[in-house]
Amino acid sequence: MTAPLRAYPDRRAGALRRCLADVHGLEPDAVLPGNGAAELFTWVARDAAQLGASLLPQPGFADYLRALRCWGGVMAALPLSLRWTQPGPCSFELSPSTAPVLWITNPHNPTGQLWSRASLEPLLERFALVICDEAFLPLVPNGEAQSLIPLVDHSPNLVVIRSLTKLYAIAGLRLGYAVSQPERLQRWAQWRDPWPVNAVASAVGETLLRSPQRYQAWTKRVQCWTATEGAWLQQQLAFLPGIIPMPSAANYLLIRGECDGKPWSLQPLREALETRHRILLRDCRSFEGLDESWLRIGYQSRRGNRRIIQAMRKELSEQRPQIPT
Repeated sequence: MTAPLRAYPDRRAGALRRCLADVHGLEPDAVLPGNGAAELFTWVARDAAQLGASLLPQPGFADYLRALRCWGGVMAALPLSLRWTQPGPCSFELSPSTAPVLWITNPHNPTGQLWSRASLEPLLERFALVICDEAFLPLVPNGEAQSLIPLVDHSPNLVVIRSLTKLYAIAGLRLGYAVSQPERLQRWAQWRDPWPVNAVASAVGETLLRSPQRYQAWTKRVQCWTATEGAWLQQQLAFLPGIIPMPSAANYLLIRGECDGKPWSLQPLREALETRHRILLRDCRSFEGLDESWLRIGYQSRRGNRRIIQAMRKELSEQRPQIPT
């Protein structure tokens, strides 16, 4: 059964809010659908900018800084270690900081590390505002156990932002949602455009989320794929010369080019895969702190992952590492 299309969408997205609330066991006024997570980053950035500097883990998702710049917000970098040995749950380590706002991505983008709720919860006492982007969390096996959504009811300084586009592969529809205390979400609703979520996106969201049981069944299926293909891809990549796959809990992973203990550029490999094999790997130079020796791979079907490995093996056999001087 599909939700009906309306000539104009419901400005409050009431039906969609109820569906989202039922999935998480919340009241509808604790949920606010948005035109993708990006729109919601813009509004939470307005709150953040009014409080002062935002602490942003680096490397990290560039859209947080874009959102802050909309309101003249400033950022302070929190460098993350580029050496880790397990996908998680990991402890989120944080040195003393005077910034009043902290942005977290869980699992982290682009590293794929999953932060433990136990290590994140104390941060609510240290910061005036904590923003947790959980866009990829539903795809992570046992990831919901680390979600901060259960803490929202007692934490007025917490905002959790999710995306449905990753879980259901509907990126073009632009559908995300924020979970926070109602007063904050009501304030955002007064700032935004009249119809931020279009009628098609609302109808699709209502249909996909009409049954919490169906939602749970779908997430389990997706998480099984993440676990199976992630383990297979990690194993295959480890056999490729000059490639170091990093542990990941998410549906993507970072690889590092390394030869004789030194980094080497993976850009010739990326370009060869694109031009000769029509395979696109993520150029990571857009992430602060990552250079040309890093690429990110998004999981495909087994057939697609096998094609990636075969193409990489072929190109690596013909290339010599280009080690920066």
